[in-house]
Amino acid sequence: MCLGVPMQITSVEGIAAHASDGRETVLIDLSLTGPVEPGTWVLTFLGAAREVISADEAAKISAALDGLRALMQGGELGNAFADLEARGPQLPPHLQAALDAGDTTA
Repeated sequence: MCLGVPMQITSVEGIAAHASDGRETVLIDLSLTGPVEPGTWVLTFLGAAREVISADEAAKISAALDGLRALMQGGELGNAFADLEARGPQLPPHLQAALDAGDTTA
């Protein structure tokens, strides 16, 4: 399984950048995102930035990863998924539209 890790760009060198997750600074590939400025948050997979994300989204993902890390070390999950607990399950838009239209069979 591959996990996306949010990282903040600290410096850019062509199609590569140094980025930090608060624990470590690594060199990442920017080929898939194009040019970004220092301070930008990106979601990284296996040393490559795959998507530019907001600071809010980065914080939510980091909280979830911190919670999972704590749980794996025998600790508590805490409020790592508070943003998800506050809302109910959501259908994908096309299924919600079908349900709203009264179509309950596939």
